[in-house]
Amino acid sequence: MEIQRQQVIETAIKTVWGEQASLAGMTPLTGDASSRSYARVSLQDAGPATTVMMILSGSGLSVSSDELAVFAEPLKELPYLNVYRFLRSLGMRVPETYYDGSRDGFLLLEDIGDAPLREVAAGKSAQEVEQLYRQAIDQLVLLQVDGTRRRDANCIAFQQRFDRRLFMWEFEHFIEWGLEKREGQPLSDTEGRELRAMFERISSTLDRAPTFLNHRDYHSWNLFVQGEQDDTIRVIDFQDALLAPATYDLETLLNDRDTPTIITPTLEHALVEYYHAAWTARGGDAMSREQVWEEYNLCLLQKACKVVGRFYFLELEKGKTGYSRYIPPTLATVRRVVARLPQYRRLQEIIAAHFPE
Repeated sequence: MEIQRQQVIETAIKTVWGEQASLAGMTPLTGDASSRSYARVSLQDAGPATTVMMILSGSGLSVSSDELAVFAEPLKELPYLNVYRFLRSLGMRVPETYYDGSRDGFLLLEDIGDAPLREVAAGKSAQEVEQLYRQAIDQLVLLQVDGTRRRDANCIAFQQRFDRRLFMWEFEHFIEWGLEKREGQPLSDTEGRELRAMFERISSTLDRAPTFLNHRDYHSWNLFVQGEQDDTIRVIDFQDALLAPATYDLETLLNDRDTPTIITPTLEHALVEYYHAAWTARGGDAMSREQVWEEYNLCLLQKACKVVGRFYFLELEKGKTGYSRYIPPTLATVRRVVARLPQYRRLQEIIAAHFPE
């Protein structure tokens, strides 16, 4: 670590935990697709045993997704901190922010351990898996129902929403990276027209759906299990929160990457039912089971296509390896969902022609 950065971190540690506290060491943590990176900071003499340092990219002020850059004026505050304050006010289980060092390119956060929900669930029985994911749904319903009810104009999450433009942006991302750039040639005119007509139909349908506060990336690698007694779910990576259809985060939770290997179709349906019950019990806007299931599957189909394009983009453009292994299970999700939405069977036929495997 460069001496100047170490001195800044030492100063931050002493500011939070007193002059007796000091830096004992730092260990890099494995990141994901984000432009941020993380390190576990060990402390000695005072304070917690460890804290996590979020190392910001550039100024850190931009949202992580370029397609969300819809603000009329440049941001004056780190989106992570802006959304963090609002989620804390709701009682969401998010890591505490100990120190805002964004001017120096970092934050110090509560260390919530190394147990993502997906990895913990892999070693559990079906009943235990269901209980863990119910806890995740409880946090989600708190976010969506209470968060939307307590709308705050100062929280940037309420200044952006998933609309037809953003849904179509993601569909075009799939066409560009999942099909054309992966194959090195443009789609035929016929396929391009057919795909875009179906994507426009889905985007317009979801655009008309009522919107609620969503995390946007509510998958089981952004949810950590902390504590062996009550398996408390902790929520991270929430800086892209926005308004979206109610079931957007739910389909992400139950289907992202290889999650369907532990969330069977039977359990998936049971958890969607649980979501509806929890939503209703918390006083959410009236939605029938049929409405929830239909919207859930449309969101899932849209997201699965986006994910295929995104993973190829990360591999081909960003040079981040390892994501292609998640593409086959995501394509399997497309097949599974189209079987529930026969009006989009032609979509599966086109995708199968480009991914014969």
